[in-house]
Amino acid sequence: MKKIKTLLLIAALGINFSQAQQMYQLSQYMFNDYVFNPAIGGIHDYYQVRTNYRYQWAGIKDAPRTYLLSAYGPHKSMPMGYGGFIFSDVTGPTNQLGIYGSYAYNVLVYRDIRISGGAFLGLKQFKIDMSSLRFDVEEPAVSLNPDYYVRYLPDASLGVYAYNSQFYFGISMNQLFGNKLEVLEEYSGKVMSKLNNHIFINGGYRYNINRDIDIEGATMFKIVRAAPLQMDLNVKGIWRKMAWAGVSWRTGDAIAIIGGYNYQDMLYIGYSYDIMISKLRNFGSGSHEVMIGVKFNRIKDTGGIRRKIR
Repeated sequence: MKKIKTLLLIAALGINFSQAQQMYQLSQYMFNDYVFNPAIGGIHDYYQVRTNYRYQWAGIKDAPRTYLLSAYGPHKSMPMGYGGFIFSDVTGPTNQLGIYGSYAYNVLVYRDIRISGGAFLGLKQFKIDMSSLRFDVEEPAVSLNPDYYVRYLPDASLGVYAYNSQFYFGISMNQLFGNKLEVLEEYSGKVMSKLNNHIFINGGYRYNINRDIDIEGATMFKIVRAAPLQMDLNVKGIWRKMAWAGVSWRTGDAIAIIGGYNYQDMLYIGYSYDIMISKLRNFGSGSHEVMIGVKFNRIKDTGGIRRKIR
């Protein structure tokens, strides 16, 4: 009986290891899509640092909180780039921490269209604070040892990305190794959780209305085994390449309002608020997300090998 209750508890709290959200989620994904696809590192003509903070399902106890910091840029003369990022994804007593490095190389395939291919290689830490678990049972409390469950696993991603000055299209596969976690081993039993491959397909197109206004549409599909297909659709208006506002829709989850400002093509600041449309709307007040980015050391791009739309 104790074993069964322990298994049920771990299954209930293991949202970070579930099929639905094993990886971080962003409403402003189009402003830091590098963390989903390593092929994006090096396609711009500048170096950049971007950070995201997301407080998901505000008002729900132990709801997910995500922190991301990425830095990447191009080689000065070759059509390639490199970079890396770190993230922390905390949900209640569970925590994922990861660190990754990337390499990407791009080639001209047709007129002004280039294709980039890239790879991430990194390490993930999974941790559960066992001391914070509480049992509401009549039997004597179940003792969980040690107080912290910690595992380290290698991880990798592959991606390709096609682009020119107006459009982009990318596909990537994350959690490439499909590692397995022994979330708990107590009483000679195990709770297994597989880190399933995550396939992300994203694309976008920018249309110039006049000298002051651009419209950009973007979409992202997330494909995970044993989980429903998730789709994000976004459209935003951009004024003088300085300020933007838009709306996103995520299937079965939320509608997001997005806005931001670009100061002198150097400092980016963005904010989004998710209005929940799932059943969780009865328990929380939405999700908040902040994005900050900095561009620097723009390089001379005589060969047209970089992307200039963002």
